[in-house]
Amino acid sequence: MAVFKSRVDTASESFAANRSDMLGLIDELRSLENRAVEASNRRASTFEARGQLPPRARLARLLDPGMPFLRLHTLSNYLLEDEDPGTSVPGGSVILGIGFVRGVRCMIWTDDSGIRAGAATRGGWLAALNAQEMAIRLKLPFVHLVESAGANLMEYQVELWADGGKLFRNLARLSAAGIPTLVVLHGPSTAGGAYMPGMSDYVVGVKNNGLAALGGAALVRAATGEVAHERTLGGSEMHASVTGSVEYLAEDDAHGVAVARDVLGRLDWNARLTPPHRRPYEPPACDPDEIAGVVPVDYTVPYDVREVIARIVDGSDFQEFKPLFGPATVCVQTSIMGFACGIIGNNGPFDPAGANKATHFFQLCDQADLPIIFLNNITGYMVGTEYEHAGMIKHGSKMIQAVTNVRVPRIALYIGASYGAGNYGMCGYAYEPDFLFSWPNASTGVMGGQQAARTMSQVAEVAAQRRGQPVDREAIAAQEAAIEAIFSRQESAFYTSGRNLDHGVIDPRDSRQVLGFALETVLESRNRALKPNSFGVARV
Repeated sequence: MAVFKSRVDTASESFAANRSDMLGLIDELRSLENRAVEASNRRASTFEARGQLPPRARLARLLDPGMPFLRLHTLSNYLLEDEDPGTSVPGGSVILGIGFVRGVRCMIWTDDSGIRAGAATRGGWLAALNAQEMAIRLKLPFVHLVESAGANLMEYQVELWADGGKLFRNLARLSAAGIPTLVVLHGPSTAGGAYMPGMSDYVVGVKNNGLAALGGAALVRAATGEVAHERTLGGSEMHASVTGSVEYLAEDDAHGVAVARDVLGRLDWNARLTPPHRRPYEPPACDPDEIAGVVPVDYTVPYDVREVIARIVDGSDFQEFKPLFGPATVCVQTSIMGFACGIIGNNGPFDPAGANKATHFFQLCDQADLPIIFLNNITGYMVGTEYEHAGMIKHGSKMIQAVTNVRVPRIALYIGASYGAGNYGMCGYAYEPDFLFSWPNASTGVMGGQQAARTMSQVAEVAAQRRGQPVDREAIAAQEAAIEAIFSRQESAFYTSGRNLDHGVIDPRDSRQVLGFALETVLESRNRALKPNSFGVARV
C-alpha cells in the first residue's frame, strides 16, 4: 500500500477561493446546458397536441432505470453558428451519450426536435459523427431516436451536406462490423435523413407521426408537380405494409421505445462478452468533492497533481514511477473502480528527463496492457539553449511517438492548461483518445494569450530595429491587447467544446465516476467478440 497523505488545508483561504472560483464555472456550465432544455421545453404543448413524448422523455424511457448514462458533447455548437455568448444554445439539437438498454451498453442519439424541429446544425452533425465513430471503436450498438427536419435550407452550408454523407457511411460500417443499429422513427426523417432508417438494421416506426421519404410533400410538388399526402409518401404504416422498411409498427412514442428495448434485449448481445477483470476496491481516502478547492482555475498558479490523483483513484493508493527523475512529470500505477491503469500528470513543463520518463512509462503500460489516463496541465516542452542542446526535440519526439503508437486504451482529461506540443505529448484531441473530457477551467491552444501577445510584440520590435525605425509602443500595446483577446476567447473549455474538440465538459468532482465508466466501456470493447460480415445488413 502507498496511500497518499494529503497536504491540502481545506480550512485555508486559498482552498476556499479555489472552490468558489471552480463552483462558479460549474454553475456557468450547468446554465449553458440548461439553455437547450429550456428551449426544447417551450414546445411541450406541440408534442402534447400531437400525442408525442418530448425528446428527453423518450430517452428516459429507453434507458434502464438507475443505471449510469454518460452524456457526450453537451456544449456542441456553442458559439459556432451563433457567436453571441448571451444567446447561443449549446447541444446542436442532439442529445448524445452512452447508457444501458436492457442491460446492453449502447451509444444513443436522440434528436432534440423541440429545437428548430430537430433541424441539423453544424456542431450537432459533427458531434453525431463522433458518436458513431466511437460506437465503431468501442463496439457499442447504435440507437437513434429520430425526429428531425433535416438540413436547414435557409442556412445551407455545402460542408454540412458533404459531411452528412459520413453519417450514412458510418451506419454501413457499424452493420458490416457486426454492431447492431436501431432506429425509432418518432417523426419526420426526409431527404437524406431518410437513409437513417434506410441504412439501420432494425426500424421501429410510430403510427401517425413517423415518416421517412426521400422527398416530402413540398419537395415532391416543387420537383414533379405531384400533390401527395405526407402519410401516403412515407408514413410508418405504409413502410410497415408496402416497402418493408419498417420492421415493427408502434402505436405511439412510448410503445415505440418499449419495442426498441425489447428488440435489443432479444439480441443476447452480451453472450460474446468476457467481462473485464475488476479488482475489489475502496473509495478514495481523500474526498473527491475537495477537488474543487484543490485546483486553482488559473493554470499559472502551481499545485501538486498528486492531490488530484489521490481524489480519483481507489483508496488514494498509488505507486509513483521514477519520482526523483524528471520530477515535474508525475507517472503512477494505480486503479480506478477496480480497473488497473497508469496515470500521467504534470507539475510543470516537460524537460528531457520528464519526456524520457513518460516514454518509458507509456511503453511499460503498453507491455502490461494497462490503460493510460492523461491529466493535462501542461504548458509545453522546455525551450532555450540548455534544453535544445540536451536534445529536447529528440526526447519530446520519442514521447509523442510512444503516445501515438501504444495499443492500450487512452483516456484524457484537460484539467488545466494544455498548450502547444505539450497537448500532443499528453494525448490531446489530434491523437484520438478513446475518451477526452475537459474541466470548466481548462485552457487549450497553441499557447496562452499573454505569451502569444508578447511573442508577437518582440517580433515587431526586432523588425522595427532591423529597419532602423523607432518602436511604436502604442501600436504594439494595441496589437498585444488584440492578440490576447483573440487567444483568450478561443482557449476557453466552453468555446473548444462547442467545436467538438473534446467529448464534453464535466464537473471535476465527477472525474472518478466518469473515468471509471470510461475504463469499463473501453475494456469491455476489448473483451467483446464480433461477427462481422462483408457489406452490412441489406434491406430487402
